[in-house]
Amino acid sequence: MTSTFTDLGVPRAIADGLALRGITEPFPIQAVALPLALDGRDVCGRAPTGSGKTIVFGIALVALVGHGRPRRPRGLVLVPTRELAAQVTQELIQLAGPKGPSVASFYGGVGFGPQVRALRRGLDIAVACPGRLTDLAERGEVDLSEIGMVVIDEADRMADMGFMPQVRKLLDQIRGERQTMLFSATLDGDAAELTRRYQTNPVAVEAEPIAEAPSNRHVFWSADGADRSDLTAQLVSAHWPAIVFCRTKRGADRLTDKLNRAGVDAAAIHGDRSQAQRERALASFISGHFQALVATDIAARGIHVDNVECVVNFDPPDDEKAYVHRSGRTGRAGASGLVVSLVSASQAGDMKKLQSKLGMPRVIDRPAMSAIATTSTPRVRTARPPAPPETFRPSVRPHVPSNRPARPAGNHSPAPGRGQFGPRRQPVGGGSGKPGRPAPARRPGRG
Repeated sequence: MTSTFTDLGVPRAIADGLALRGITEPFPIQAVALPLALDGRDVCGRAPTGSGKTIVFGIALVALVGHGRPRRPRGLVLVPTRELAAQVTQELIQLAGPKGPSVASFYGGVGFGPQVRALRRGLDIAVACPGRLTDLAERGEVDLSEIGMVVIDEADRMADMGFMPQVRKLLDQIRGERQTMLFSATLDGDAAELTRRYQTNPVAVEAEPIAEAPSNRHVFWSADGADRSDLTAQLVSAHWPAIVFCRTKRGADRLTDKLNRAGVDAAAIHGDRSQAQRERALASFISGHFQALVATDIAARGIHVDNVECVVNFDPPDDEKAYVHRSGRTGRAGASGLVVSLVSASQAGDMKKLQSKLGMPRVIDRPAMSAIATTSTPRVRTARPPAPPETFRPSVRPHVPSNRPARPAGNHSPAPGRGQFGPRRQPVGGGSGKPGRPAPARRPGRG
């Protein structure tokens, strides 16, 4: 008999809220881990992206966390990236509803002001990236001594990104009597060290790794030179929304330009983009304005978007862990997905080694779009979003008050050399170019 969320001990209000969103049947990891988390046990979960782990720790936090005081939250979720912080925060807000605990996110790339004000007002749950939370703690804006529930999400990614010293420093500031939940795609290395050092008698739970899930189809195509860009454009046109992975930030920008020139609506997301640009690109991708998001591994680690149809490895991943992570952007929550890797002749040997480590056939095929044809109903794109506001630059000079006496009221024709609404301005490049200085008046009759 299939269990329900209420059968697992989830409070009725939270279960009803999930039902309104169409979430009624727990995923396997939720069925196993939720009773443990709601019982206050430390949980150590091997769970890749898309397995439903956010709902596990989210429900436990919303149901059990206490009320925080100014600068002293009671619950903490540590995540590796800004995008993941924003998405976890949104999920917790939905689970909490209007009467539940308060939630706020804390990450870099934006000003301190709003985050400091949120802490000073007081909040119950903080969702934070280690770097920004460390900065706030060193400034004396946050005190972690009253934290009673801690979640370490995507611990392996935080280790890959070099955050472990900061994570350990933050956890050392938290009181000993706490519930600690850790989730990671792999539980070796630094993730295992966190479990040994910061968890008490943790219960291990495990979800099926994405790479072994039957819902994803993995295809490896030989491609060199310009063929790679052309193939990517064809793939995205036929299978979108798509996330395309590049090795470098410059490579992501170049490929984005090529895709747009080929008629594919694409946006780049990487570390050189501002937080506002990254948020706009992700929001436009989720809403269907863009067919493809072209990303580096670092930027994409927090991208959790449902219904991504295809992942394209334009550049090969560094290792099998990176491949599993990239593949996890599609085929989420049991849906089917397509993962296509473009492999140059010089990369074939390394790719076959990676295939062996993942338990896949050591096969690299010739490109064949017909082999991955879909019978699904074509999607219709929404209108492309307008250019970001900061790309527009005013071409008129600042207004400088004039000492001329005001003209009497009435209908008057413009004076010679004057426009209807004031002095004519010089064309771009005319005048002295110094800000604040009006353009010289033209003489009557001069062109």
